[in-house]
Amino acid sequence: MSPPKDIASNGLGRAVSNSYDLSTSPVLTFHSPPSSFRNPPQHRGSSNGSRPDSIPGFSGFPGSNARQLKPFDTKDIKVLLLENVNAAGVDILKEQGYQVEALKSSLPEDQLIEKIRDVQVIGIRSKTKLTERVLREARNLIVIGCFCIGTNQVDLQYAAEQGIAVFNSPFSNSRSVAELVIAEIIALARELGDRSTELHNGTWNKVSKGCWEIRGKVLGIVGYGHIGSQLSVLAESMGMSVIYYDVLTMMGLGTARQVSSLDDLLDQADFVSLHVPETSDTKDLIGKNELEKMKTGSYLINNARGTVVDIPALIEVMRSGKIAGAALDVYPNEPGGNGDYFNNDLNTWSKDLRGLKNLILTPHIGGSTEEAQSAIGLEVSQALVRYVNEGTTLGAVNLPEVHLRGFTLDSPNCVRVVFIHKNVPGVLRQVNAVLHHHNIDKQMTDSRGEVAYLMADISEVKEDEIKDIFQNLEQLSARIRTRVLY
Repeated sequence: MSPPKDIASNGLGRAVSNSYDLSTSPVLTFHSPPSSFRNPPQHRGSSNGSRPDSIPGFSGFPGSNARQLKPFDTKDIKVLLLENVNAAGVDILKEQGYQVEALKSSLPEDQLIEKIRDVQVIGIRSKTKLTERVLREARNLIVIGCFCIGTNQVDLQYAAEQGIAVFNSPFSNSRSVAELVIAEIIALARELGDRSTELHNGTWNKVSKGCWEIRGKVLGIVGYGHIGSQLSVLAESMGMSVIYYDVLTMMGLGTARQVSSLDDLLDQADFVSLHVPETSDTKDLIGKNELEKMKTGSYLINNARGTVVDIPALIEVMRSGKIAGAALDVYPNEPGGNGDYFNNDLNTWSKDLRGLKNLILTPHIGGSTEEAQSAIGLEVSQALVRYVNEGTTLGAVNLPEVHLRGFTLDSPNCVRVVFIHKNVPGVLRQVNAVLHHHNIDKQMTDSRGEVAYLMADISEVKEDEIKDIFQNLEQLSARIRTRVLY
């Protein structure tokens, strides 16, 4: 192996140099540690004289001289990105020296299985389904990046059982979705979609009946999380009164007030906007009964998940005039790519839905702004790099969150051990028995359900001892995955 050298990292700190992970790369040979393992290179400051701990994303701590080393033989790290991941995220991964293949669309399951067999990292958005069948074939995979809010497209439990970490970006597109809802509220209140379509067809139809200002109207928000609370502030600044319902007791922003039940919200709101996750409890949350409880002439907006609204029931109440308008950005079944696919073959009610008046239909674009996608690309890619290079699981949605501070130049010949294992008694004793010849500088372990995650930094490790540490940990009966970073 050629000697390591620094790689431009777009501000990402690297506190760990190399990696052994034969359990995820069975076709690769075991590499010998580079010569820099014993003598880490001195950090050279940037041209503008900034300290390394002042760089955004730097993993060290103030006043330390962090050991900045090349992560490992990066040609062995293969990354597959699907569904047109933002260029900002792609660049971060490429700058690490990983082999990156970025595709603009999702893949059919059989093609996905072929592609995923040889990669250590995969990045997806909402269309790609990483089922147990797919993940079973991903013999080298160590981490999944969901470049979106949701993770329901991944079998999180099976991934955890295989020691595969999953990261997402739960908050980066909150503002984009909130702004879209404001636009939809105004467009529905003024019937802008219908007027625009009519004029495109050559019909001049200047009317005011059934068109309203939003000032003074009541907005009911179902789910007062990051999106719902931002929407609350924007709506109130435009003169709306805001009420919200959430399964948790939440402090309202501004003068927004929480109501005790969904029925209370439906009874009072002129506009109902949904911002809840997809769970068994939220399936058909707004069905026929709930739609009948809404105020006559009110409006429904769904930018959450497609299964939250019973769409055939919505079609029925809109035809009756009970609901004055609706905006839908999500659907139970959505196409895997762009094209003429929104038809009855996809959802049996598609044609009936498209024929309704004052209905805004958008193709799941709530978070599709340049700002949101750039922020998501940065956040998820940085999480992937931290996990691959350092083993840090902060922000993982399916594994315990474990983090250790980075190595410094004062700690040469240190090795970081990551041991993902079944959460059964006696494992910590067994791991420490393997490591007992070395000083454990720092160690952290945590569990989540049946899976536990242990990270330990050990010092004064000789080059020829690294392979033995790895193999001894691999032989433990509770082992799910072993990684040794240096």
